[in-house]
Amino acid sequence: MTKYIRRAAALCAVLLVALLVNATRIQVFQAGAYDDNPANRRQTIARYGQPRGDILVGGRPVTGSRDSGQQLRYERTYTDGPLYAPVTGFASQVYGTTFLENSEDGILSGSDPLLSPFPLWNDATRAQNPGGKVVTTIDPAAQRAAYQGLGSRRGAVAAVEPSTGRILALVSTPSYDPGELSGTGTAVKHAWERLNGAADKPMLNRAIRQTYPPGSTFKVVTAAAALDAGVVTDLDTSTASPDPYRLPGTTTRLTNELEGCEDASLRYAFEWSCNTVFAKLGVDVGLSDMTRTAGDFGFNDRLRIPFSVAPSNFDTTLDKAQLALSSIGQFNTRATPLQMAMISAAVAGGGSVKTPYLVEKTTTRSDSTVSTTGPRTLHQAMNPSTAMRMRELMTDVVTEGTGANAAIPGATVGGKTGTAQHGIDNLGTPYAWFISWAQADGSTEPAVAVAVVVEDAAADRGDISGGGDAAPIAKAVMKAVLRF
Repeated sequence: MTKYIRRAAALCAVLLVALLVNATRIQVFQAGAYDDNPANRRQTIARYGQPRGDILVGGRPVTGSRDSGQQLRYERTYTDGPLYAPVTGFASQVYGTTFLENSEDGILSGSDPLLSPFPLWNDATRAQNPGGKVVTTIDPAAQRAAYQGLGSRRGAVAAVEPSTGRILALVSTPSYDPGELSGTGTAVKHAWERLNGAADKPMLNRAIRQTYPPGSTFKVVTAAAALDAGVVTDLDTSTASPDPYRLPGTTTRLTNELEGCEDASLRYAFEWSCNTVFAKLGVDVGLSDMTRTAGDFGFNDRLRIPFSVAPSNFDTTLDKAQLALSSIGQFNTRATPLQMAMISAAVAGGGSVKTPYLVEKTTTRSDSTVSTTGPRTLHQAMNPSTAMRMRELMTDVVTEGTGANAAIPGATVGGKTGTAQHGIDNLGTPYAWFISWAQADGSTEPAVAVAVVVEDAAADRGDISGGGDAAPIAKAVMKAVLRF
């Protein structure tokens, strides 16, 4: 009998060891597979079982959480949702997350290991930390000024701090309320279908995900390339530019909308936006130097701020006629408003292009810092001496040229207007552009660089102008940052 008891005990011991080994295999080695299995709803239930961390603007939360009493318990809420939608994005139980809600999801949901009090603590306890906070770089006054300035028109505004790359405003209109996509009811489905089916695309973030022909605002890049390459050495010397200008290798003649562009100086051509001068300058500079300068300003880069930005395009395989058109911001040159704000910031910042960023820092719920973001140089777009001359040219545009509507008493303002043609045979309603920077009198450096684009499909074609439509919006944003 004793022999059989020993055998039974040994068998039980073997079974116990096997049970422990299997439990270890499942909990340690296969836990990830079970967690990620679509049929496992426990992770989703846990994710929405606690309030989500907040996104802060100007030190105040623009997001919140509401207890729905449902299985996916906490729903996302938004303060001034349409105003901040291009920054926050949405967090939906049904449709996922976008923008900061997506790129900072680990912090906001509490799943980021950096929120744990000790390394591997959550892995051992299977616990979830409270959601942390995301502190943005957005200036609430600048954001609101841009949003109100655009009003009911389609367009976008991006504003950055030249010395650091901090994004101060990121606005896209028309916008939408991200709170409509929170929850699991039928209203969420109807809102999703309505927003995605809308002709004016309210969910499109035009500031970073839409590229436009930049038109004459691109002449900042062409002028900088010409100065750096030595094609132009004196701002007030004749450029020997014919009017009209025949595109190389074609019979097509490029003209201007004003008199005085024939043989104009770079200063005059920049102030009054002479297409013929800049088309010829681009060809004289050459494809190699033009593509290098455009690249140094940020064209063709893939940026993250921390979510992705659509690359702005300057073609690297152009014939001379195409290069001429690309040098005045046409042909297939395309740019996001953020890219054009970076161009203006490079002029204001001595030629240095800073990497734009939207998150100042992330913290735990109790405000302990988890991570911080600091200034980084992306490229040196031009020589500092060239940047000084470009600042002079952009200032002249506001004091004497087409950008008078952006002038601010008590500050030095530089700008460049643009009216970009598009559509079949360029018959679409032109886009109105204005890029600018501002420095308060007595300040040691410019405080803000802005880019504004207004699509304004409801306006008459002849009424569109960068100086008339976009410059007043840029002025309002600059004044907000300067606290004027």
